[in-house]
Amino acid sequence: MRRTELFFPRCACPQPGATRCDARFRRTSSLLCSLLLLLLSACSSISPRETPVTEKQKSSFKSEPPKKVQAFATPGRVKALDTQEAFEYRLGPGDMVSILVWRRPELSQEGILVSPDGFLTVPRLGNIRVLGKTVGEVMALVTSKLEVFYIRPEVTIRVQEFHNNKAFVLGRVSKPGVINFPGRGTLLEALALAGGIPDQNKDTSLTKCAIIRGNDTIIWIDLEDLLRNGNMALNAPIRNNDVIYIPESSDEMVYVLGEVQTPGAIQIRSGMTVVKAVMLAGGLNKNADPEKVFVIRQETLKGEVIRVSLKNLLETGDFTRNFSLMPNDIIYVSPGGMARFNYALEKIMPSLQMLNLGFTDLESLGVMERLRSKIWGQSGFINSSSSGTSTTTTTTTSP
Repeated sequence: MRRTELFFPRCACPQPGATRCDARFRRTSSLLCSLLLLLLSACSSISPRETPVTEKQKSSFKSEPPKKVQAFATPGRVKALDTQEAFEYRLGPGDMVSILVWRRPELSQEGILVSPDGFLTVPRLGNIRVLGKTVGEVMALVTSKLEVFYIRPEVTIRVQEFHNNKAFVLGRVSKPGVINFPGRGTLLEALALAGGIPDQNKDTSLTKCAIIRGNDTIIWIDLEDLLRNGNMALNAPIRNNDVIYIPESSDEMVYVLGEVQTPGAIQIRSGMTVVKAVMLAGGLNKNADPEKVFVIRQETLKGEVIRVSLKNLLETGDFTRNFSLMPNDIIYVSPGGMARFNYALEKIMPSLQMLNLGFTDLESLGVMERLRSKIWGQSGFINSSSSGTSTTTTTTTSP
């Protein structure tokens, strides 16, 4: 027996319009189900609209790698940082020195620390300010003061521990903190003393670092050019109290959504393109539409959307639309037509089951029997067997 006949039996009246009534009901039911499927399909997924670009406008999407926004220092700018013609170490807080006066053991002493305010305690002379002075300048100062008491004293000063030639390395290094240079420091030496860049095999987004000097000088170094290309002209000299900062790689991400195996955020890597980002997200799943991959880019309050056909790209080898990605780009892979249809079925089938359950309960309670008797003049009930087949027993009464 048809499903509609189980819910609403055919009219038992002898009027000739009964068959036409039943056919009209079936057509109406089919139309309502079709409309419901269309509504569910329309609401089942996001449908981005590609941004129209006129001839006067210029899209930001390009197949070549995007230009770097950060202005990196040139080799000439890096060389200008080294203002000292000849490197001379200057004493500061924390340095440990020894003073030796020939034939004057009472004046000789080792392990003298320079105080935080830059003073050195010398026997017989007391405190002498040595902050920012070279070893030669301190030796001449001590000799001139001892000449008041001794004839031509021979003074030797030696630095036992160097603590004033330092830099502060912060950010993405293995051991951030303060490092000390025994001599002239460089950027590569500072990175090595700080333990280097961690997890280089897993994270290839090494791009830049900043050198901050004083209150008004800051330059950005292209670490990729320095380390991977071996451009030693970018190995900047480091001076005392410089700050070296390497930003975290997680600051630059792209986001892959939609019908991919593992949607989520992906760190920007060198040469990141649409195909590379989709593959890092596990590739397309079985519900994806390879002709409708959208890239959303926000450079102003009004974003830009462009469509990429991976099917055309792979079939023809045309990589002109395999755009290079920029930080914060969003890639959305749309579902295919069958995916939307399956989604609609998943949503509508529970409703049909609930409808069937409701009529079954009403049948068991005798409500449907009374309803058929009043409307169609029929008596009897619908019997559902355990095998899943349904039979109905009806009797027609004369009007």
